[in-house]
Amino acid sequence: MQLFYISPPKHETLVSNMFFKKPDTERAVTFADFEHGVDCPCCARNSRRTFIKTAAIVTAGLLAPADWVRAATGRERMIKMFNPHTGESIRAVFWTPEYGYIQPAMDEISRFFRDFRQNQIVSVDIDLLNILHYMQSNVGNSSTIELHSGYRSPATNSMLARRSKNVGKQSYHMKAQAADISIQGYTSRQLRAMAQRLNAGGIGIYRGSNFIHVDSGPIRTWYY
Repeated sequence: MQLFYISPPKHETLVSNMFFKKPDTERAVTFADFEHGVDCPCCARNSRRTFIKTAAIVTAGLLAPADWVRAATGRERMIKMFNPHTGESIRAVFWTPEYGYIQPAMDEISRFFRDFRQNQIVSVDIDLLNILHYMQSNVGNSSTIELHSGYRSPATNSMLARRSKNVGKQSYHMKAQAADISIQGYTSRQLRAMAQRLNAGGIGIYRGSNFIHVDSGPIRTWYY
C-alpha cells in the first residue's frame, strides 16, 4: 500500500509497502477532528445526505464531539504540498480509519516542514495537519498547497523578526503549530474564507499577497 512520498529537488523518493502498527492509545478528541462541513467536497462525494443530517444534529447541540467523530464517515487524511524554498514536494496519507495516525508519514511531514535555514526538525502539531487536510479536502487532491514557512527555530524567527515587523516574537511557527500557505488559483481572500469555515485556530492575512497564515492556536483573525 503506497502511503506517502517526499521528493527532493530534481528527483523523487518513493516510500511504499510499509506496515504500520495501530497505536496503543487513542488520541483525545480536539477541534481538529471536525475538519469537514456541509460544503466540503469530499463529504459531498462520500455521503452528502448523511453528513448534512449529522451536521444539523450537532448544530442543534444533540451530539457530543466524540459522537460526531463516530458519526462522520471514515476517510483517509492526506496533504499534498510543495516547498518553493527547498524545491521539495510531499504527498502524505498521515491518518487512516484502520491505523489512526501513521508515524512514518508524520516523520516525513515534519522533515518537510523543517527549518531549512538551520536544518532543524521538530514534530509538526497534529491539529495543524488536520487544518491543512481540511484545506486540501476543499480544493481537491489534484491541487498542491505551497508551504512558504513551516517550523522556525528561535534563531530563524529572531532573524526574520529583525527584518520585518510582521513576524511575531512568540510566533506559533516556533512551536511547529503554524504554516504560511498559498494554493495556485486561489486568492488570499478565498483561502481566508475557506479556513474560517473550520472555525478553529488563527488566520493571518498578508495584504497584497496570495498566501495566508494558519495555526492551531486560539481562534482569531488578523491582517498584516
